[in-house]
Amino acid sequence: MNPYQVFKYVPLSVLQMLARFVAWIMMWLPNLSIVRTIKINMMLVAPDLPDKQKQTLVKDIVRNQCLSSVESIKSWAMSPEWSVAQIRDVHNKDIFLEALASTNGMLAIVPHLGTWEMMNAWLNQFGAPTIMYKPVKGDITNNFVLQGRARLNATLVPTDGSGVKAIFKTLKQGGFSIVLPDHVPDPSGGVVVPFFGVETLTSTLASKLASKTKCALVGLSCIRRTDGRGFDIYCYKLDNPALYDRDASIAAQALNQNMEQMIKDNCSHYMWGYRRFKHLPILGDPYRADETTLIDFVRANHSLRTDTLRTNKHSHIDSDASNSEKEK
Repeated sequence: MNPYQVFKYVPLSVLQMLARFVAWIMMWLPNLSIVRTIKINMMLVAPDLPDKQKQTLVKDIVRNQCLSSVESIKSWAMSPEWSVAQIRDVHNKDIFLEALASTNGMLAIVPHLGTWEMMNAWLNQFGAPTIMYKPVKGDITNNFVLQGRARLNATLVPTDGSGVKAIFKTLKQGGFSIVLPDHVPDPSGGVVVPFFGVETLTSTLASKLASKTKCALVGLSCIRRTDGRGFDIYCYKLDNPALYDRDASIAAQALNQNMEQMIKDNCSHYMWGYRRFKHLPILGDPYRADETTLIDFVRANHSLRTDTLRTNKHSHIDSDASNSEKEK
């Protein structure tokens, strides 16, 4: 028996209690890799946030990431019906159903936000999605995850050209697929565009699929309820025309903006322990940079963002004034 199967017999509430305890210990280890990564990410995306609020946010992120980890493992160990039963409410479900009915197919945009693995079982009730799967490290772990995914209706395809073709075919036939668009891609499969104000390498897969198929796009997240009793799913309508632009940079930037809004709604539930910014054009890898270099970069980038926002604001004001003058 796979050792991970023990999670099948441990109540979720007990696993969550253990996760909170582990998170508490982790906060006493500031040099722990994941904690350091989260702190660096907060420096990059929230340079204006007061230190006290930043410390609280880091603590919340660590706790939520630990909770999402054990919840995901529990969902793989259990039947799809068990996972579906954990979903208490689906917000704006009409957005999802409308997208699902599109004759051009539907592409679900699912960032690393909340416990998305719990949501997979719910999604698979509506059909047989085609999903990319990259083997995880370790045969025991990989076999366990595959067993969990095999219980669903999904067709798993590799993260290569053949997988992309399979998703493209599914969409063209009016089916649906699920993409986690905030992975760090290989340089050949991405463009450098802003994400939370930081120019970074960004995947173009979802954008290219949308441009070629004109499929419906819907954002989805699965967030643990504040009362601790299950999870809620949130559906977001993604209908900005720029998402379908043939220019990969324009489309990828539009998608990043949509993801930012989704993440801002539940910021502490995002997987900020992931090294999302490891390919920055100027700095390189911020997770390997010395503290002085990193601080200098954050200050310079923040100053540039502020100047850009100020310029854009004045541009809008000048444009409005010009239009007002023309109307006269």
